[in-house]
Amino acid sequence: MSLSAEIIAVGTEILLGEITNTDAVDVAQALSELGINAYYQTVVGDNPDRLRKVLEIAKNRADIIITTGGLGPTFDDLTKNVAAEVFGRELQLHKPSLERIEEYFKRLGRKMTDNNRRQAYLPEGCTVLPNDWGTAPGCAIEGDGKILIMLPGPPRECKPMVKYRMVPYLEKLSDSHLVSHGIHIYGMGESEVESRISSFAEKMENPTLAPYAKDGEVLLRVTGKATTEEEADAITHPVIEKVCEILGDVVYGVDVPSLHSAAFEILKEKKLTLSTAESCTGGLCAKLITDIPGSSEVFRGGVCAYTNEIKEKLLGIPGELIEKYGVVSDEVARALSASACEKFGTDAGIGVTGYADGRGDERNPGGTIYVAVTLNGKTVSHKVYQPRGRKVARERAAQEAFNLLRREAEKI
Repeated sequence: MSLSAEIIAVGTEILLGEITNTDAVDVAQALSELGINAYYQTVVGDNPDRLRKVLEIAKNRADIIITTGGLGPTFDDLTKNVAAEVFGRELQLHKPSLERIEEYFKRLGRKMTDNNRRQAYLPEGCTVLPNDWGTAPGCAIEGDGKILIMLPGPPRECKPMVKYRMVPYLEKLSDSHLVSHGIHIYGMGESEVESRISSFAEKMENPTLAPYAKDGEVLLRVTGKATTEEEADAITHPVIEKVCEILGDVVYGVDVPSLHSAAFEILKEKKLTLSTAESCTGGLCAKLITDIPGSSEVFRGGVCAYTNEIKEKLLGIPGELIEKYGVVSDEVARALSASACEKFGTDAGIGVTGYADGRGDERNPGGTIYVAVTLNGKTVSHKVYQPRGRKVARERAAQEAFNLLRREAEKI
């Protein structure tokens, strides 16, 4: 049976743009992995009349309603009260939840104010979803052939509540299991990816294959459905193998967190070390690799050589090379990566130089960046043009650097 869902975010601060609604992202992704179609997302302020209307509309057009926010202790936290009215339920004190809240404040060494008791009042007959990450419990109501799940709003609470409370609750509704795997692609646009796999993907019903465009990348999500998790997982593997065969080395991994983590794992597996010499990226490559736990097994160090003087003095880049080709050039990028290897004594080095914003020179327009990778004495390079601002240009340059690095390391 195909179920539909609506996600309702409650909070005037979201409507005003004061905070980003990351809760909806977490809920939507979880519903997708469960095979539940989220057809609508709504944001409503802390107003009981408008919230009531939104809930009534959702009740008429969705099988499952997920709300986030409005479960706190203050006067504008109205979700439970209004939802209880819409579903014809009374609010009752749930003593175990009250005890959990009291214990929470005791652990913090703070006095619990009376308004916190409001969080322990829940709709009669609901299933309580304990909140181990905050004070407000979530809950689920089933009535009139519909399901309403209420989750707390703070992302640090909502995200784990989605994973450990909402998902297990909804899994019980189905006698089938879904398993998804992500095929990560860099170096090929979404339209070309879709064109190459279309004849294969269009014939598929189970598993399904869906493309998603990300920042500079493409994600293909393969989802299998079966009576057991093991069976659902098994039917995805032939599809993954076929897609990887069709697309080749633009696939940088399956179920990997990021391009730089994929490169890191290859270097770690092959016991290769890395260093960086960066100009316009401002140390972003070094930052990304050191975000990975255990990065010291691979990464030895880096230099953020922003000026010509530093490039010459610290990294030994010849002044005549800079003068002849320009500081933003393929030749200087290659010299930077080779110098990184030499100065840090590493197997691999990344070199980056460019203009990350609108300012360029007579040779290169703004947004032009050169990236080079040296590995075991061999240097490869690539030109990046990304005129969409400093942040995007730097991120694209770092992606390109790690893509070059992982492709070269895979050859060893």
